[in-house]
Amino acid sequence: MAASRRRGRLTAVAAVIATAALTAGLTTGCDAVNKALDCMQTAESIADSVTELQTAVEKASDDPTQLDQALASIDKNLEKIGDKTDDADVNKAVDNLNKAVENVRTAIKNGDNTPDVSPVTDAAGELTKVCTS
Repeated sequence: MAASRRRGRLTAVAAVIATAALTAGLTTGCDAVNKALDCMQTAESIADSVTELQTAVEKASDDPTQLDQALASIDKNLEKIGDKTDDADVNKAVDNLNKAVENVRTAIKNGDNTPDVSPVTDAAGELTKVCTS
């Protein structure tokens, strides 16, 4: 019975030490890891929104409001990622994607119901690349 209690205490002590070591390690690198995860998750959301934008352009004659919804979704995700990072490469990719989205909006305002979204796609790809590197 004594050996069983001793083993239980050793297990409990080992768990406390492991937790303390893990906590110490995470507090130093946690922000960087969280930022990278946020960046990647947001980049994935943007990629989904870009796919929606491409679909909306293909079906613009059926429902032109889908274009606005897809662009708004990209904007929302760009705000999220821009607020969470101070990485120069990520910010540059976000700026490029913002510019590409604005160009699509301008084309739509000027009457183009099927604007070229390839710059948006390219900029989203660059953002994903920056987030994963």
